[in-house]
Amino acid sequence: MSLQVLWSLFVAHPAGAVNSLALFFALAGAWLCLMTRLREQRGMARVMAQGALDEAEVLDERTWRINRFFYRFGALCLGAALLLSWFSTRF
Repeated sequence: MSLQVLWSLFVAHPAGAVNSLALFFALAGAWLCLMTRLREQRGMARVMAQGALDEAEVLDERTWRINRFFYRFGALCLGAALLLSWFSTRF
């Protein structure tokens, strides 16, 4: 699609375009949070299968920080989706 067609769709239906963007952000944020949780669970299962029973040894600092970053970024995407959805109802 050309840029002019996309712009004309936005001008004709601004609430639908903004709401579609909100849906995209909501799906991306939810997927990121779910996949981070799945990655955490798989990591814990792998370490437990290797025999390390101490949970302090399971989560090293790098893994903990990257998981926290992904959770925060996913929550930020979900918050942006909520704000965009509220914004789309104003049109």
